[in-house]
Amino acid sequence: MGPILKLYMVLLPLVLGSALIEGLWLSRSRANGYDWKEWATSLGDVAVRRLLAFAPYGILAPVYFRIYDHRLFTLSADSVGGVLLLFVSLEFSYYWFHRASHTVRYFWNSHSVHHSPNSFTLAAAYRLGWIGKFSGATIFFTPMALLGFEPATVMIALQLNLIYQFWIHADWIPRLGWLEYVLNTPSAHRVHHSRNPEYLDANYGGVLIVFDRLFGSYIEERADVPCRYGLVTPVTTYNPIRINFDPWIGLAKDLASARSIREAGMFLFGPPGWRPDGTGLTTRELRAGVGGTQGAMT
Repeated sequence: MGPILKLYMVLLPLVLGSALIEGLWLSRSRANGYDWKEWATSLGDVAVRRLLAFAPYGILAPVYFRIYDHRLFTLSADSVGGVLLLFVSLEFSYYWFHRASHTVRYFWNSHSVHHSPNSFTLAAAYRLGWIGKFSGATIFFTPMALLGFEPATVMIALQLNLIYQFWIHADWIPRLGWLEYVLNTPSAHRVHHSRNPEYLDANYGGVLIVFDRLFGSYIEERADVPCRYGLVTPVTTYNPIRINFDPWIGLAKDLASARSIREAGMFLFGPPGWRPDGTGLTTRELRAGVGGTQGAMT
């Protein structure tokens, strides 16, 4: 974990400093100013997450290491081919992790913290929540262990992937021409963070947008549909404790009300917003309400 910690300690001041500079610039250049309370909430989130660094790999770390012990090959990133394979396999794994984080309520409960800001700024990039590493999401990266990449190598690559995603949390960077066909750009990520029914559950890529195009989850930003950011039910608190734990309290209440094992399973692993009587706020139901058909349906 030494290299990961060193990377984190070097990049964190740059990330926090860039977000602060953006806040100062936007507060002066925009009529509606800048939400410094949201900025402070994100800062509090990252401070607590730093304290949780004692559990860097998550609760499924033993499973990951056991799978690595039975790896098919032994791979490293000490060659061009090894780096490319690491990059593509990480992008593929991250895509499915991120997609499940939006379409499976259990994983969404952790990931929703990242989508809780009602504005789209660089500070939102590092509001990642406190519970994600304890949720078992490591399972999505275990195929890389079977392939033969060391756990530390995968974690460093994942950190670099997340660092790339920092700069795309900006609503002031325009579309980037042909790069929109290959990379995850600010435009693509604005769609991803939008609560508009037309934009929900789309653009899950990390660095690349290629897998979204391959698996039908890409949605292009439209000039006639301005992005509205945040959760479908907007967060109205700046309390990071509530933002992190309210989704789990809601899940516990739903599980207590479940009338069957099937209902309990759907509350846990069904799409966010699912209700037994069909009156929920799933992506499918929200899109049906506006007649939207574009993009991936869940």
